[in-house]
Amino acid sequence: MRYQLRDEHGATRSVAQLMLAAAPVVALTGLVLPDEHPVEWVVAISVTVVFMAGGGWLAWRRPQVVPRVFWLLVPFVGVGTIAGLNFASHDAGAGSQLFYLWPVLYTANFLSNRVTAAILVLVSAGHASVAFDVRGFTLGLADWVSVTVALSLTAIVVASLRNRNDRLREVLESQALADPLTGVANRRSFDEHLDRSVAWARGSGEPLALLTVDIDHFKHINDTWGHGVGDRALQVVASGLRTVARRENDMVARLGGDEFVVLLRTDRLGARAAADDVRAVLSAVDLPCGTPGLSIGIALVPDHAATAEDLRAASDSALYAAKQGGRGRTAMAHPPTSRPTVSAAG
Repeated sequence: MRYQLRDEHGATRSVAQLMLAAAPVVALTGLVLPDEHPVEWVVAISVTVVFMAGGGWLAWRRPQVVPRVFWLLVPFVGVGTIAGLNFASHDAGAGSQLFYLWPVLYTANFLSNRVTAAILVLVSAGHASVAFDVRGFTLGLADWVSVTVALSLTAIVVASLRNRNDRLREVLESQALADPLTGVANRRSFDEHLDRSVAWARGSGEPLALLTVDIDHFKHINDTWGHGVGDRALQVVASGLRTVARRENDMVARLGGDEFVVLLRTDRLGARAAADDVRAVLSAVDLPCGTPGLSIGIALVPDHAATAEDLRAASDSALYAAKQGGRGRTAMAHPPTSRPTVSAAG
């Protein structure tokens, strides 16, 4: 069965707290308060208490040793235990049915909607087996419907709130990893993605290209036409760079000011073609300052670097060479013993 465990830490704490709290409650209601103590009943309750206390301690102190599938199975075990105890004690009271709240809240909070629906069906069936047996058909039916509807509505509300929180968290995470002006990735997001991409390139043997891009004479644009036009130039360049980052794991990021980077899973020819394509896209842009000029430095794994730090250094060196060559140019990095090759913009 496919399922999604949300917030594993929260799930383990929820299980631990429930089992540690339930153990003394079951001992009190099953062993201390009843007037009669049949041997079979005492054994069953004792085993249940030991299981709950031991499982709760394990979930609290050693959650890493618990198989991941346990967090899926635990609400089903909980429903079975509650239904079994209620049936054995012939207890159809409201207090005994409240125990069903935990597996319902747990699944609605931490598991998928399918698992939550399955738990609701089992809870409904478990309560029906007790309610009809103890209260008779008429009263049992009314009691069964009330409990089923109440728990279903509870699950719907909790699941709705959980989904809303998930969406809000996604928005916040997206904002935290994006440049607010251009919408491309920010430095933090790029640094994380660069490390993963370099590891992928080294492991797979496939090439990885890093293009470092500066807007030529950006300060002059701001000083002459104002920051509004400068911001618009940044947005236009970011949009143009996006057109060449087509693959799923390609990335465009703004590192700050007028400096951008483009990470592409491509070779030398693909990286040079990408630089030319960006210039072609920007040539159609109509801004008061004209078409923003770009200086671009290109470096690749494994041609020029083996680590993320070396790749950035090689690309920065190539960018410097492009600027020294007259700006508006593309420079390809060479191994450290060689000088970057500079070409004019095509």
